[in-house]
Amino acid sequence: MTGGQVVVDEPLPLGTGGRGAADAVRFLRDCQSRALTVDWVPDRDALPFDTGLLHHLPPPAHRPTPTGGSGGSDEAAAWRSRYAYGLFYHRRGPDFVTVMDRRDPSASARFTIDHPALLGAFLAVQEPTALDELDTTRREAVSLLADERLVLVTRGWVVALPPRLSRWPVPCTSV
Repeated sequence: MTGGQVVVDEPLPLGTGGRGAADAVRFLRDCQSRALTVDWVPDRDALPFDTGLLHHLPPPAHRPTPTGGSGGSDEAAAWRSRYAYGLFYHRRGPDFVTVMDRRDPSASARFTIDHPALLGAFLAVQEPTALDELDTTRREAVSLLADERLVLVTRGWVVALPPRLSRWPVPCTSV
């Protein structure tokens, strides 16, 4: 399905970090991949990581959270104002991945991941993965990917951030 809307009845568990947050980020990333809009709120306003990592994903709605927050924190408002489809995505080729990152307009970047260890780690963490389950080489690769803000590492869990888009973010006549 592409181009529809998803309404999430339960708050997404971003506030505690760890496996729940990694699963929630993967869910939002996969919705973004399919160009779905998502109506959701986090389980709390304050999150244990930099929300700037997530501004490419559908932002939280402005409605009450279960912990008494409004979904209207400054972080959530910044997320809503900065969000745009196609800010951050990846494309796959044979033995490489290209990542386009425009989350920070003053520091747009394009990465080509073709080193076998980095590529293997990036592909492995498309699904939320416990850091303890990764071998030493993949943990080192995840650390490098985290330094470039390509993965979210939270309380012992890691998940890749850029979606693989099913719809091109610009009209083909603009390329």
